[in-house]
Amino acid sequence: MFGTLLWKPVRKTLGITAFGTNAYTAVNAGDEVVEEHTEETYGHEEMYVVLRGHATFTVDGEEVEAPQGTIVFLDDPRQLRHAVAKEAGTTVLAVGGKPGAHEISAWEYHFTALPAINAGNWDEARRLLHEALAELEHPSIHYNLACVEARAGNPDAALEQLALSADRHREIARDDEDFESLRNDPRFLALTGQA
Repeated sequence: MFGTLLWKPVRKTLGITAFGTNAYTAVNAGDEVVEEHTEETYGHEEMYVVLRGHATFTVDGEEVEAPQGTIVFLDDPRQLRHAVAKEAGTTVLAVGGKPGAHEISAWEYHFTALPAINAGNWDEARRLLHEALAELEHPSIHYNLACVEARAGNPDAALEQLALSADRHREIARDDEDFESLRNDPRFLALTGQA
């Protein structure tokens, strides 16, 4: 116990090294579930997820009601934060890390564009994937953009993006239905090692 907090050492227990994460449970209503603090020492951004119960967060003097399922995100390490449980057993998961230190996975960007891809909204999918490339230059984003361009009927753009993907993507492209329109294009065959 730390004050009234029941600490659950998630990061240490699981051996997580990419970010900090712990859970805190308040035994009684009115108990702290996040101690009053800032993250100035470490420079962390923090996200709190109310897994069970209901908490009232106070961030720089402003109260935020946080029932189960609420996410409270603090991007400024200087913000003074504190939370008190409104219900016994309230549990909050805290996740923190230094801004810019986490390597963002390219799948996040693909999932963002997936609804537009599934709807055949090629303009929106293209826009989202170009925005992704502005944030993260990654071969798999180029591959997904190549798929979009091929399905949208833009062979030159599709081949340009496919050339920017990784070798393993070009091997996958050989059998990917997204490239059906390019299946006999000599440039596609050359890029995918079939010529």
